[in-house]
Amino acid sequence: MAALRPSLGRVLPGSSILFLCDMQEKFRHVAYFPQIVSVAARMLKNTALDLLDRGLQVHVVVDACSSRSQVDRLVALARMRQSGAFLSTSEGLILQLVGDAAHPRFKEIQKIIKEPAPDSGLLGLFQGQNPLFR
Repeated sequence: MAALRPSLGRVLPGSSILFLCDMQEKFRHVAYFPQIVSVAARMLKNTALDLLDRGLQVHVVVDACSSRSQVDRLVALARMRQSGAFLSTSEGLILQLVGDAAHPRFKEIQKIIKEPAPDSGLLGLFQGQNPLFR
């Protein structure tokens, strides 16, 4: 097998990590929120820019990102992209991690992605309507 070029932005299960940010206290009334915050704190050590600065490849799940305003959200995504992060969707990353139908849990995962992800307000971004992403 030929060596993979790092510039392709492939997500590989053996070398992938999760980056989670912006746990908001206003959701503290949600069941198990303290436990979720505790687990998230264990997993978090860096921002996307910190990870890029360390030379790591960063993939951002854009349909799982939010901010106080759509403008802040779009500018943050543009900033990460300018800095070298790969922007993808949850379905796109799930399919990259699974690889193909030979994956032992493919049928189970296929059921998850059959249900379309809810609209997260980013469609215009990828239709060239946003000057931040040209």
